[in-house]
Amino acid sequence: MEHNSHKPKLGIQGPVVAWQDPWAGEASDLIMRTGTGSICSSQDPKPETGAFVNILRELDADFYVHHVLPEVDHWDVVADIAAAGMDICLGNEYGNINGPWVEGTNRYDVPDEAIIEASGSGRCIGLLYDEPEHLQINAGQYRKDGWFPHWGGTDGLNLEQSRSKVEQAVLTRAHHVKSVVERAGSPGESVPLISEHVFPTMFHTFARAGMDLCPKIMKESFQSLQLSTALGAAKQYGRALWICADLWGPDTGNWFTRFPGFPGHSPQEFESALKMGYFMGPSHLFVENIDVLLKHTTAGFAKTEFGEVWQQFVRKFIPEHPLTWHHSQAEPDIAIIHSDDGNYGQNVRLFGNRTLPTQDIIPSQSVFHIWHLLSRGAIPAHGSCMHIPGYDFPRHQLKREVPLERFPLEQGFAGSGGKRVHPLFYPLRNVLAFDDRVSAEKLGQPKLIIIGGTSLSADTLSMVTRRAEDGAVVVIADWLLPPDCPVQLRNSGKMGNGRWIVTNDFLAGAVKETVEPFLGENWTQRFGGAEVRMYPQDEEGFSLDFEIVTV
Repeated sequence: MEHNSHKPKLGIQGPVVAWQDPWAGEASDLIMRTGTGSICSSQDPKPETGAFVNILRELDADFYVHHVLPEVDHWDVVADIAAAGMDICLGNEYGNINGPWVEGTNRYDVPDEAIIEASGSGRCIGLLYDEPEHLQINAGQYRKDGWFPHWGGTDGLNLEQSRSKVEQAVLTRAHHVKSVVERAGSPGESVPLISEHVFPTMFHTFARAGMDLCPKIMKESFQSLQLSTALGAAKQYGRALWICADLWGPDTGNWFTRFPGFPGHSPQEFESALKMGYFMGPSHLFVENIDVLLKHTTAGFAKTEFGEVWQQFVRKFIPEHPLTWHHSQAEPDIAIIHSDDGNYGQNVRLFGNRTLPTQDIIPSQSVFHIWHLLSRGAIPAHGSCMHIPGYDFPRHQLKREVPLERFPLEQGFAGSGGKRVHPLFYPLRNVLAFDDRVSAEKLGQPKLIIIGGTSLSADTLSMVTRRAEDGAVVVIADWLLPPDCPVQLRNSGKMGNGRWIVTNDFLAGAVKETVEPFLGENWTQRFGGAEVRMYPQDEEGFSLDFEIVTV
């Protein structure tokens, strides 16, 4: 596929603590609009809808992400956004937090009548599912009256059955939405389900079931791991890739602050993250939330330092750096193949399953060792995001020491002594992550293939064997080899023109020695003939420099 020019659609998500929803008004302050566990009073006066739509246009938004207020939403939001020449994406976060929930789950589905009205406008571009992987694994995050995972319970099933049940539930929902949209007279594919992830798990399962993908960047992610996984899943299953630049996060500093952790990233990190996300060639790129970009007073809107960063990005950086590639052109020099196990380092409740025996979970941890190996130790060996042991978030001190009535903080909070925990830079060299069903066509031509996780399909095993014979180096976990496999697959050594390395430990010296020639010092991601090279701009990599090289 040739892409001579590509510009992602740019979006902005609505307010959560700054001011009331311009359409719903006071109803906004009667529900929890954040996952903080309490209702947060609005900090600024409510803007009129016309003024709000105008500021969205002034910020050059192509689309607006609107989280539906359950049972109280004002649907003139769709008409107003459409009349302004913008698209709209409807999100389910408020319903996830407050209910009502689909029976037997902790999931809120946007009602059919809302989908019909929005799709009828011709400007609805999707239904955003907020952190469905998180709410499948951590089912008690919001709903407290029992254990109700997002796509249904999986207790009593094995891991493969758990994954399949989630996949089938997503498929059912995707088919339902498609039929509703078609009955309303629009193309069924015009309103896709979009899976927005804080954890780099279940990308492949949701993509296989028909969802487009939306990794969050910033937040508490290891950026290269998050994006390599989402890019691989989108490529393998032919899905669109959205990217959410999520300003919620772990850090504090001398910047405008609405709430502990909001924003949890500096303006400089935000600027680098926007460029990083843009250079991945996504179909859509949006910011969560508008509250950080703007303040609203009786005199109107004023941009914060974050709003200035956004304005500079859309009006100067993008025009000066046109993309000649698209995310679907991502090509790996190193491929990770691992079953999608729903484990980000908690090592319990994979796919929401509380009954899996420990011995079935242990192999899922091998992927953490692989990322640790390929990042030269920068990514920890015991998890794939910062919600694992070893991280103490500065925002917790802010929450303890500053009462909510004192927010917003114009000059932020430096009580952590300026120590931050969330850099952007983690070195990886042209890595994509695929699941255990990947075909030769989707895999591309990686020079190094590393295979871990809990399972591997027979077809994919056969395919990677041929890749080794053709010249690739393949490193595979010994527990993934079937008992009746040929004896030559049981032993490490030369295989055809390549090498075949069998291991029970991806951090063993022999494995490190094997992969060393393939590793780089920086972070690169290749899209066809263009390679994006990312370098740490400061000592710890909180901001990035970029170079585009033709390869």
